[in-house]
Amino acid sequence: MKIIPRDVPPRAAWALEQAGIHPLLARLYAARGIHGKDELDDGLARLHAPATLKGTAEAAALLADAIARDARICIVADYDCDGATACAVAVRGLRLLGARDVTYLVPDRVADGYGLTPPIAKRVKALGADVLVTVDNGIASVEGVAAARALGLEVLVTDHHLPGAELPGDAVIVNPNQPGCDFESKSLAGVGVMFYVLLALRAELRARGVFTGESQPRLDGLLPLVALGTVADVVKLDTNNRRLVAQGLKRIRAGGSPCGLSSLFAAAGRRAQHANTFDFGFALGPRINAAGRLADMTIGIECLLTDDAARADELARTLEGINRERREIESGMREQAMEVAEMLFEEGDTPPAAICVFDPDFHEGVVGIVASRIKDKLHRPCFVFAASQAPGREHELKGSGRSIAGFHLRDALDLVAKRHPGVLLRFGGHAMAAGCTIAEEHFDVFEQALNEVAQEWLDAATLQRRLQTDGPLAPEYRRADVVDTLHDAVWGQGFAPPLFSEEVEVVSQRLVGEKHLAVKLRHQGQPVDGIWFGRTELLPSRVKIAFRLDADEWQGVRRVRFLLEGAEA
Repeated sequence: MKIIPRDVPPRAAWALEQAGIHPLLARLYAARGIHGKDELDDGLARLHAPATLKGTAEAAALLADAIARDARICIVADYDCDGATACAVAVRGLRLLGARDVTYLVPDRVADGYGLTPPIAKRVKALGADVLVTVDNGIASVEGVAAARALGLEVLVTDHHLPGAELPGDAVIVNPNQPGCDFESKSLAGVGVMFYVLLALRAELRARGVFTGESQPRLDGLLPLVALGTVADVVKLDTNNRRLVAQGLKRIRAGGSPCGLSSLFAAAGRRAQHANTFDFGFALGPRINAAGRLADMTIGIECLLTDDAARADELARTLEGINRERREIESGMREQAMEVAEMLFEEGDTPPAAICVFDPDFHEGVVGIVASRIKDKLHRPCFVFAASQAPGREHELKGSGRSIAGFHLRDALDLVAKRHPGVLLRFGGHAMAAGCTIAEEHFDVFEQALNEVAQEWLDAATLQRRLQTDGPLAPEYRRADVVDTLHDAVWGQGFAPPLFSEEVEVVSQRLVGEKHLAVKLRHQGQPVDGIWFGRTELLPSRVKIAFRLDADEWQGVRRVRFLLEGAEA
């Protein structure tokens, strides 16, 4: 591993500090491309205008017409946290804006697969719906949209995934990544897209005289859900997304979130009044995702929709139990998958350019998590496959992939599909995460094809694990109040949380729980405790480490500690 400090433009850091930004934050922000305090203004008025998102005007007109004639609207959601929050935002928002008959349907990961398919369209029609709205899916559902239109349904596709060569026909589409869309934030999550559609719908209803500026419903109460889905989907936190997340966090800390979120915070042992992006990505998000992985995402969506506190607590406890089961399955599967992956190369040799792993006993609900773990350990693009459990599709393998910087996973799949027609039955995704379905007999062909693309696209420098850090931490910032200042800021994908690095003395070290390394360090002449979760190998007496600043509490006293995340070999 190579630890590389980020460059800090001195003029930008100075300008931010002069504008009143905390000196440490000024340095961190400057290193992440922030040049002026205005870029940190998270006011709602600074959000990109909904009118610049292609399709919002048509979507607003379609939904306004549907509300006017009391049409039944059915939301077709995805089974991850972005899809669940997008569904909850759609249902809550449409009801706020006057829709009296809104229902939803979420496909089953195993039985139905991803997205709007012809069978899903038939189920929507059977529910008596007049209008079908997809959230966090639909851009690749050419056949599903066609089936829905043939059944007489009006269709609105709201999605953020990259489109394929063919777009769904005869449907209104809102997607920042569709051709011809000039919306500045291409990283909007599915929940963000739906929130923008609601903003446009409210403006359309104002224009029709349904509301005035004074009487119109407030939609800012939906921002906690928008924030959660945005962070949990690991989309890039560009300026617009950071504003959405910051606004959501403010409302959660002030007690303004739906009771389901409050119950999830409690179930996860986190405090909503001190909510941060870590809570979204590592506490609430996984609990909602667990429902879609192992059970029924309806549980997660109902938790986000209910206004009954007792019901919310019950659903949150159910999600907590499902998540514990998910962790147990993942733990055993991760060890097994890692053994398979390490068999692909000899000890001491470098891993292949891309990793593909399959075992008949793998659970398709956690393949993505396991792929992420292997990617993190081996620093290679990785796909993990499980046998499909869908009736009649037992010969198919469902794969989930995670990538490293410099290797666009969906584009790689697209190239594999062009070079080997018929191997990929279905695929889609983003640069860093993608999914696909192949026939089991084509696993070896896919593995070789993906490796060939990886060998062509990835050079030796890209394949070396590099950890970007913020350099040394001045001892005066090793304080609990500084920890709070850092935790309160918005960090995430593309706007990395602070990670410091420098050489320290290792005074003592011991294993905790047989799988974590607890250390006592001397940092710039002063003692500090640290822990490295998931590491069992001891450190040398002097070593350059990468660490995050954290604080724990013992007998009412908060103490700063380092969370170690890397060491330079």
